Amino acid sequence: MVEQMQAVVGKSAVAKSATSGTVLAPQTIGSISVESNSERMNTGFDDLNLVLGGGILPGGVVLIAGQPGIGKSTLLLQLASTIGKKNPVLYASGEESASQVKLRAERLGATDDESLHFVASTSADDIAATIRSAAYNLVIIDSIQTLGLAEISSAPGTVSQITNSSNVIIRAAKESNAAVILVGHVTKEGSIAGPKVLEHLVDVVLQFEGDRYGGFKMLRAAKNRFGSTSEVAIFEMGEKGLALVKNPSAALLAERRDADGSVVLATMEGTRPLLVEIQALVNPTSFGYPKRTASGFDLNRLNLLIAVLERRTKLNLSDKDIYINVVGGLKLSDPAADLAVCMAIASAAAGRKLSDGIVVFGEVGLGGEIRTVQGIDARVAEAKKLGFTQAIAPKPARKNSFIKGSEDLRAALIDYLQEKT
Repeated sequence: MVEQMQAVVGKSAVAKSATSGTVLAPQTIGSISVESNSERMNTGFDDLNLVLGGGILPGGVVLIAGQPGIGKSTLLLQLASTIGKKNPVLYASGEESASQVKLRAERLGATDDESLHFVASTSADDIAATIRSAAYNLVIIDSIQTLGLAEISSAPGTVSQITNSSNVIIRAAKESNAAVILVGHVTKEGSIAGPKVLEHLVDVVLQFEGDRYGGFKMLRAAKNRFGSTSEVAIFEMGEKGLALVKNPSAALLAERRDADGSVVLATMEGTRPLLVEIQALVNPTSFGYPKRTASGFDLNRLNLLIAVLERRTKLNLSDKDIYINVVGGLKLSDPAADLAVCMAIASAAAGRKLSDGIVVFGEVGLGGEIRTVQGIDARVAEAKKLGFTQAIAPKPARKNSFIKGSEDLRAALIDYLQEKT
């Protein structure tokens, strides 16, 4: 027996691609024809149409995610019922049986639509084939984490299954020009479960936020290839499903008590002005280390504002427990909430309240200065609509006679709380 060594010569995929492929035939942008049936589909909710950029675009893929029980399936069944009156719609569920969906449809009054079809399936191959049949203008899939391809042995919900299933469905949607809405699960941290590539593949990513047990629920776009990401739709759950809140400011202030520690903030949710109550409670601490708690407001930002109050206004809060609450279950990220939080804390600590008919907004800097914010005219118009007569705001905004502003946090507290700090 004699051993012989023979080298095996092969080509890598990169090397093979250098000699393969076909030269593409590009065309100018101006010569591209637009599909005649590219008119957006009306969802039945004006604010939701605004969030989507005017409605659901044929061939577009939308991913909607939110906490379990917040109302994703309810909203999509209402949407399917509305669109199904003019367009054929398929509702594919991998989580619920036909009888379970029928019970929800009866509660929502969505059983009379002949164009609304239902199928229970977890096969991405079958759903993609149904989409390619071009029999439906809208396909709703609840949810992408339950789907799987037969060629892949891993369980549904794994990274490989989610990536490949979503690719197959998106390709089918683009080929047939059918709109697809995917429901996505979220992790304990609130991010969309699965690979990040899922959010890159789709055209629109919607986040459904709020308290699933009550209060307002907000739907905003985290990504939108067809419109703005600054709009928001505010819903409220009722017996007949989700309904748009026409005047959320009035609803949020309906049960307000005009007491110390209560301040009305004029905030912005996207391009929509909103009046919300900020509550503060300041108590002497029973332990050596004071407690700071915030509901609906960033805790790190709260600690920063407390440090500014102590340093720039000489207000002693080092031995006080401080609790902040944003009424209605809203979560604020608007920098203009800084001044309202500071005023609420100072009001609760001093035991004095603001005058009636005052709204507050403004960003607070580390030097104690009050900085200007965006959307001043919209905030003022919303406050006037609800009967407010004054606004504490940054000094550059004092051109408006409605606004009684200040450029310094300490001066604002002295002027409006009637007590030196």
